[in-house]
Amino acid sequence: MATALKRLAGKVALITGGASGLGECTAKLFAEQGAKVIVADINGELGQVVSAAIGSANSRFVHCDVSKEEDVKNAVDIAVTTYGKLDIVFNNAGIVDPAKASITDNKKEDFDRVLSVNVAGVFLGMKHAARVMVPARSGSIISMSSIASEVSGITPHAYTCSKHAIVGLTKNLAVELGQFGIRVNCLSPYGMFTPMAYNSGKIDRKTFENILNSYGNLKGVTLTTDDVANAALFLASNDAKYISGHNLHVDGGFCLASTANMFKNEENHDPTGEKWFL
Repeated sequence: MATALKRLAGKVALITGGASGLGECTAKLFAEQGAKVIVADINGELGQVVSAAIGSANSRFVHCDVSKEEDVKNAVDIAVTTYGKLDIVFNNAGIVDPAKASITDNKKEDFDRVLSVNVAGVFLGMKHAARVMVPARSGSIISMSSIASEVSGITPHAYTCSKHAIVGLTKNLAVELGQFGIRVNCLSPYGMFTPMAYNSGKIDRKTFENILNSYGNLKGVTLTTDDVANAALFLASNDAKYISGHNLHVDGGFCLASTANMFKNEENHDPTGEKWFL
């Protein structure tokens, strides 16, 4: 029996925030599907572990603080130097600001810090991806947004702002780079359990998922990082060869249901008193 061709065979991918959570899951999936993977992350210890798990023949860790242009440029250059090209960039690195009851309680330094990673970091990833993809006249750029880009009032101000910005950057760049055969898309998932989500709520996975499932629109299903990684795989692969400028919702119809108001003034939805990361 013939072996099915791997969906990313011969491709080279760079994943920011690749040391844990969704980034780790996606890095391993892309490698399983035939890609050479650059694991770019600010956490060297975890990044080395992920790269080692994939294998030195198919992966390399690069230290990268996405808020610093030199780090992003270096990661892209290492991908090209190591593997000869760069086909896929997944701008996955992101952070969330402290949840505050009122905008008057928010600190500008927290706002600036989130935008430096979530917006400037994605901008830099796009810029340096384009730098090497335009001459090649091909490539796929994917960025992590959120349902917070569409449904308001459920995540902190800076985080919400950043996810709207990612959708705007995606659309702008899809128009600009289409002439070079480069596709640009983003992903907007519902809540899922990740290290960042845990750090936002400080509760166990089962409790976290039970809460999100109770508000989710699609019942009987729990969103996981595997599901979102598979969505990223689709956008990165030739299966999505004519999809560009798209914000792919992986939300079980949550945004259509307009249930954001369920999160407001609800005493029992959050035992920590914080808003959830989505």
